[in-house]
Amino acid sequence: MRHFLIRLQTMEQYIFRWVNTRLHNRFLNLFFYYLTNLGGATFTIIATLAIWLFAPHSWGLTGLQAAVALAISHIPVAIVKKLYPRIRPYLALPETITFRNPLTDHSFPSGHTTAIFSVTVPFMLTHTGTIPWLLPIALIVAISRMYLGLHYPSDVLVGMLIGSGVAYGTVALWP
Repeated sequence: MRHFLIRLQTMEQYIFRWVNTRLHNRFLNLFFYYLTNLGGATFTIIATLAIWLFAPHSWGLTGLQAAVALAISHIPVAIVKKLYPRIRPYLALPETITFRNPLTDHSFPSGHTTAIFSVTVPFMLTHTGTIPWLLPIALIVAISRMYLGLHYPSDVLVGMLIGSGVAYGTVALWP
C-alpha cells in the first residue's frame, strides 16, 4: 500500500509540474490569472444571486439552486481543510511558478473549483444547452488553480467532486 501511495504522489506531482511549468506563456498567464476569479466567492455569489433575482423564472430557479449549492458545498470544504491540512504546492515545491498575493491557507480541497462546479452543474442539469460552454469554463477554472501554483491535481479533483455532488443533490432534492 505504501508503494502505491508513493507512486500516486509522484504521478500527482508530475501532473502538477507539467501544468504549472511546462504550459507557461504570456497569454496563458493573463488568461488563467483572470479566469480563475470565475470560481471566487465574489463572482459566484453575485452571479447566482443576480440570475435568481433578475432572470426569467426557470433560469431564476436554477440560479437559486446554484446559490444554495454554493453555500452548502463550502461546509464540507471547510471541514476537510481543517481535517487534512495540506500546504499549498508553491510552498512545498520550490520550482513552482506562482503569481501576486498567493493564498496561504490549506490547499485541500480547492474552494474555487468546488464553487465553480457547484454553480455550473445546476445549469448543466436543468438547461442542457449550457453544457458546451459551462463545462469548459468550469474545467478552465480547475486547471487554472494548478497553473497558478495553488493546488495539486487531487485538490482540484476533490473540489470537482464536492461541487458537482452537492449541486446534483441540491437539484435532485429540490422541493
